[in-house]
Amino acid sequence: MARLQKHQLRVPKPYIERPPAVTGILAPERFMKLVGLLLFIGAAVLPFITATPYMISILTSAMIYIVLAMGLNVVVGYAGLLDLGYIAFMAVGAYTSGILTTQFGFSMLETIPIVVLACIIAGVVIGGPTLRLRSDYLAIVTLGFGEIIRITANNLQVTGGPSGIHGIPTWSFFGWSFADGLELFGVHFGPKILFYYFVLFVGIGLAVVAVSRLGRGKLGRAWKSVRDDEDVSEAMGINGYKTKLAAYIIGAVWGGFAGTLMAGHLSAISPNSFEFLYSALVLMAVVLGGMGSTPGVIIGALFVSLAPELLREFSEWRFLIFGVLLVVAMIFRPKGIWPANAVLPFLKKRTIPEVPATEAIEVAGETNGTDIEEERR
Repeated sequence: MARLQKHQLRVPKPYIERPPAVTGILAPERFMKLVGLLLFIGAAVLPFITATPYMISILTSAMIYIVLAMGLNVVVGYAGLLDLGYIAFMAVGAYTSGILTTQFGFSMLETIPIVVLACIIAGVVIGGPTLRLRSDYLAIVTLGFGEIIRITANNLQVTGGPSGIHGIPTWSFFGWSFADGLELFGVHFGPKILFYYFVLFVGIGLAVVAVSRLGRGKLGRAWKSVRDDEDVSEAMGINGYKTKLAAYIIGAVWGGFAGTLMAGHLSAISPNSFEFLYSALVLMAVVLGGMGSTPGVIIGALFVSLAPELLREFSEWRFLIFGVLLVVAMIFRPKGIWPANAVLPFLKKRTIPEVPATEAIEVAGETNGTDIEEERR
């Protein structure tokens, strides 16, 4: 009995004690949430500072771009699927809501379930047979899908052909419409400002919070595993095909919702609004900001949507300057303006202690010379 106790395997203590979580306002995650909240409040206060129709219009378009980019971030940033035809899902959402409101008398709110269903079907139709492809082959197929949707909309009578759909109504809720305006505490809010707030609170708030939580959840970790190495993730028990299809469907729903917002904002859509250039711009926003990074994608979407407008005074030179800025940004920030693992240098980060030198441990069944001498005695 004594001999068995002598050679019993002992579990070694961990070499590194897990450092405690960083607390306080300078903790990286808490600090970024606080900055995001302040920027959100600033965007809500902005119409009280300047409410010119031009300013409200370009900011609303920029926020719709953010919703669209957040959806593509799920596909490209989290799951690693190179999608060059993502604007097609925006077209599906815009045309579905446009047809239902102008020809069947639906309100924008009533079209949302049908838009979601149409985008899920579109995601399954294109993603089902093609997501077994990888890298360049998948990019070519998605590029073709985007062109098929645009050409189909250009040749169907129900979509208005090349002229598109006009007279799309704004959002309405139980008989009250944004077009009626709103008088609140002596302040009059016009239809454009009401729609701006709707996109800000519902679109941006829902898109940013939902995508961020998805990325940190179980499904988000599966997406990142498939993105890093699909073969290894499948060996660990993750169904790569179903995981990628889930990312594609969720991205499609986000794109369709952005299309519905755009249709209500512009009140008119046409096939020219869904050319390949816009897919490239949205993909550029995700890559430029930082794939898989929520604040990076927001920065990239704002840059891509607002930079041409801010450079408008340079007339025909503005797109050249815009291109030069993109090249400079990618040279000096190849991983994006704000990568997913970026932390500001002045924030408190969890410090990991150095690994101490390893020590030999006893293994069951092994004895040294001293133990043999003791057994002989």
